[in-house]
Amino acid sequence: MDGFAFGVVLSVLASLIIATNTLVAVALFRLIQKNGCTGLYFVLNLAVADSLVGVTITGLVTDELSAHRHPPPKMVCILRMAFIISPSAASILTMIMVTFDRYLAIKRPFQYFRIMSGLVVGACIVGLWLAACFIGFLPVIVQGFQQSYKGKCTFFGVFQPTYMLTVFSIGFFPALFIFIYLYCDILKIASLHVQHIREVAQVGLSGNSPSPHNTSDMKAVRTVAILIGCFVLSWSPFFIASIVKTMCQKCLPYDVIERYLWLLGLCNSLLNPLIYAYWQKEVRLQIYQLCLCVKRKVFPLFHMERGPRVPSRGPAPIRAISHPQLQE
Repeated sequence: MDGFAFGVVLSVLASLIIATNTLVAVALFRLIQKNGCTGLYFVLNLAVADSLVGVTITGLVTDELSAHRHPPPKMVCILRMAFIISPSAASILTMIMVTFDRYLAIKRPFQYFRIMSGLVVGACIVGLWLAACFIGFLPVIVQGFQQSYKGKCTFFGVFQPTYMLTVFSIGFFPALFIFIYLYCDILKIASLHVQHIREVAQVGLSGNSPSPHNTSDMKAVRTVAILIGCFVLSWSPFFIASIVKTMCQKCLPYDVIERYLWLLGLCNSLLNPLIYAYWQKEVRLQIYQLCLCVKRKVFPLFHMERGPRVPSRGPAPIRAISHPQLQE
């Protein structure tokens, strides 16, 4: 894949990431205004972080699509990579918070709203963004993580392999272990809930239909499982190949890691809003209502441009009908 083709693919991916995440963010914001669920703030923050990922990679699109492009200065490239890494790290950290929020809602349903207050949710969001910015801008602070600039603005072209290994050690693998632990515990708790509902139904203390709480638990398990699966499939090849490249410089070419595998990782920012838009009924309903609002605003203008169906006659006035006419 040459530079121009890579720029086209990257531009299309960036546009889709920004559009889908913005749509889901608006739907989540309206949903939060209606029911005031504090846990949805984490999902909203995930959509914001993923949309920022699409925004930050537009600089690379400009470089790739320029016919006579000149490599940016070293500090500009470092800042550009830092702004790309920061929302990506924020997206991963937010996914952990989303998983933990669902875990807490299932494990401690009666204490959930007392623990997850608005102040706690806001502090968690601010804290994860500070941690994400620290990870992204660490090479700016620690110059030992920088290396001699080779004229191409890429991760391995401006950062030392030790920085990439540090990011993987404190970012990807802990996140993966937390995902696996929380999901296994969520699955165990949801299975116990299902078993309890069946036992109660057998002794005749309740109907055969599952309770709404049990249904929401299973939906949470399914959504978390899909999020974790997409995260692992999207980012694992890039992280594993980057570690191999750090240990063995001649084992893998840079283009394979920084183009194909990195593009696969970026697809995770596109899959996250699609997962919530498809699997969460409330989000689907809000998106449908948004589409209806747009349709109501657009189609009346369209009909006005086309004009009335009978141009020579305006809209017929409503006439009163006498009693003999009604009898006829």
